[in-house]
Amino acid sequence: MSECIKAATRDGYGKGLVDLAAKNDRLIVLDADLAAATKTGVFKKACPDRFFDCGIAEGNMMGVAAGLATCGYTVFASSFAMFAAGRAFEQVRNSIGYPHLNVKIGATHAGISVGEDGASHQCCEDIALMRTIPGMTIINPADDVEAYKAVFAAAELDGPVYLRFGRLAVPRVFDDDYNIEIGKGVKLTDGNDVAIVATGLMVNEALMAAEQLKNEGIAARVINMHTIKPIDRDLIIESAKATGAIVTAEEHNVIGGLGAAVTEVICEAYPVPVLRVGVEDTFGRSGPAVELLHLFGLDAAHIVDMAKRAVSMKK
Repeated sequence: MSECIKAATRDGYGKGLVDLAAKNDRLIVLDADLAAATKTGVFKKACPDRFFDCGIAEGNMMGVAAGLATCGYTVFASSFAMFAAGRAFEQVRNSIGYPHLNVKIGATHAGISVGEDGASHQCCEDIALMRTIPGMTIINPADDVEAYKAVFAAAELDGPVYLRFGRLAVPRVFDDDYNIEIGKGVKLTDGNDVAIVATGLMVNEALMAAEQLKNEGIAARVINMHTIKPIDRDLIIESAKATGAIVTAEEHNVIGGLGAAVTEVICEAYPVPVLRVGVEDTFGRSGPAVELLHLFGLDAAHIVDMAKRAVSMKK
């Protein structure tokens, strides 16, 4: 782990777009009147002729992105997750997913950590929605470095990608020399008592939980599952065999997200106890982001409790 530097994953997204533009002259970025918040504004400043503000019309923006993709452009279309995945779902499904077009959806402000914006903007259902679209790749970076790398990885992939970014500044997990591989999880710590499979900002919480568990004599394997679809089945199965118990951790509804994807693999391939840390099928509420994360149990302390419970369930 690198020294303790904090940044939002949306910052890595904006920086990645600017640097990608220098290498890809067919890159176009669209936004829905939120460029300052999504960080596509830095791209607009650097490449004004390749940036288009589509206004507060997210469904139309996805249609524009689809049209540009048919002309051979690599298109990144950005808005808040609630609007990109929620309001524009039909257009994402039919105009982008169905024809399998080369559109990358940069969805920022996902999850409870949107904070004071409240339940209407705290999208904890987007992974579940995007997972149902055939051929859609879903990437949920753990920090700004991984977010930056994910921009380049997504651009190289042929087909639609949903990139999930956060508003809150979180500790940096990776160094600049880290490279992301779509569809492959990253084992951050080793252990044979329990595997903690985490994504997004919960990766740092999982690492802190592993340290606490270590002090109590429990060796936890921590896995950063940055790609939720396609998920790394081999690593999940191998971890189940090595530890005999799994805890998943995500800033998303426990229904339909990472926990669901992991349990689907485990049920089919190697049944072991799986407990899920996430939003317990409820709406969020307004408040400071860090306080909300604790309130909803999206923290290291809750992961520790669930890991102990999972270990106790092992046969």
